[in-house]
Formats: sequence, C-alpha cells, structure tokens
Amino acid sequence: MWGTAPVSEYEEIEQETPVWAIFGDLMAALVGIFVLLLVWTLGLQVELSRSLQDEVALREAEVQRRMALEEALADPLTSNRITLRDGRIGISGQLLFALNSADLQPEGQALIASLVAPLAVYLGQSDHLLMVSGFTDDLPIHSDNQAFADNWELSAQRALTVTRALVDAGLSRDLVFASAFAEQQPIAPNTDADSRALNRRVEIAPVPRTPRAEPAG
Repeated sequence: MWGTAPVSEYEEIEQETPVWAIFGDLMAALVGIFVLLLVWTLGLQVELSRSLQDEVALREAEVQRRMALEEALADPLTSNRITLRDGRIGISGQLLFALNSADLQPEGQALIASLVAPLAVYLGQSDHLLMVSGFTDDLPIHSDNQAFADNWELSAQRALTVTRALVDAGLSRDLVFASAFAEQQPIAPNTDADSRALNRRVEIAPVPRTPRAEPAG
C-alpha cells in the first residue's frame, strides 16, 4: 500500500521557518508604521503649538496697538467728541455736519485733522486700512432737499467728505476708503430726537487689508 514518505526533522524546520520570517517582517513593518505615525503626531503638535503661539502674539500686539490708539485719542475721548468701541471711532453727525448737509463744519474739520497723526501711527504698526462709514437716522430726506435723493446718498457723501478731510490732513489715500449704511445698523432706537441724533454719525474703523492675489504663471 502506498503511503506518505516520512518527513525528516530537518525538513519540518525548513518548512516552518518562512512563516516566522514573514511574521517578523510584518511586525517590523507595523513598528515602522507606528514610529512614522508617532513622529507625524509629534510634528503636528509642535506645528499647532507654534501656530497658537503666533496667534496669541498677534492678538497681544493688536491689543497693545489699540491701547496706544486709545491713549493718543484721550483728549477727544475725555471731551466726548468721539467714542471708541471695539477699535471703531464714532463721531456725532451733529459735530461734523448741519442737518441734511454733507459740508464739514469748522469744529468737525479740526477734529478730523487731529485724528490723522494717531491713526497714521496705528496703521503703520498693523496691516489694516481705515473704513470711513456714514450713517443716518430713519427719517427720509425732505422733499425740498435737492442735494440728496435719499439717506444712502447722504450717508455716502458724508463718509466721502470725512475720507477726503483725512487725506487732506495728511493720511495716505491708499490707507482709507468710504462706505455708506444710510439708516441701517442704528445704535439707538429711532423713537425720538435724541436717539435719532445718536444714529446720525460717522465711524472710522480699522479693517484687515485684503491679501493681493499673486500673478498667475
């Protein structure tokens, strides 16, 4: 009767060896992958830590610049000629303009000129532009007022007037632009004369500069 030839002890060892070799290679590969993951994780943590430190440093620098700006504007702030909230300088429309007018009054002209030096210092230390915004109350333009079609046009012209006054007083025209909000974004309810007077205002606010697109190619 035919039977299976006996396998020697040497042949058994020779057959089992490749299995242990493959297992060893697999373990080595797993250890290598684990090491790579560990190195990547540590590198990511270091990068995140650096990014967080940079962000904290930027925020601290911005806080210091705003504090310096507030100190430079101490006189008009103390005399209530301007307000300063969240870095936005607010100026009463009554101080700057007559009712339904976009012509800058002498007191407003002097105030705007006094703001140029501290604003220029602030902008020189940060990558910001100045947005000059005009606001009105909710009352429509009188029908006998031929200068402006509506509150949008009035607020736009007032913002432009202040923008030009800043430039005429020495601020670079590349650092400032005008915008108009009409009766939008009131800071007080338009329920009485005092509230409406608060809403008729001009605000000067720093805004981040938009990064320039790199030329293609």
